[in-house]
Amino acid sequence: MPTVEVTDLKDGDFLLDVREDDEWQAGHAEGALHIPMSDFVARYGELTEAAPQDGRVHVICRSGGRSAQVTMYLVQQGIDAVNVDGGMQIWQAAGRPVLTDEGRPGQVL
Repeated sequence: MPTVEVTDLKDGDFLLDVREDDEWQAGHAEGALHIPMSDFVARYGELTEAAPQDGRVHVICRSGGRSAQVTMYLVQQGIDAVNVDGGMQIWQAAGRPVLTDEGRPGQVL
């Protein structure tokens, strides 16, 4: 499965967060698209509308398990998708900002 490290991500890379609502509300990466894995198939159209046409979708969850499943699904659909290794836990450990919807510092559940 295609995988990237958090440190390989650049500002402006398209990020899809597949964690559940409570996890998202506690803290997320600024600018990420949030579609919980539990709603993913029903809300798939939101991704295809928001994702860059010829760009890559970087899929993230808490630690990498759920995002790996979604990444495999997207690759099967012909989308250039990669799993972000270690997820939001590594994102936060790497010093990347984790924010609430209000823009305040958040946390990874």
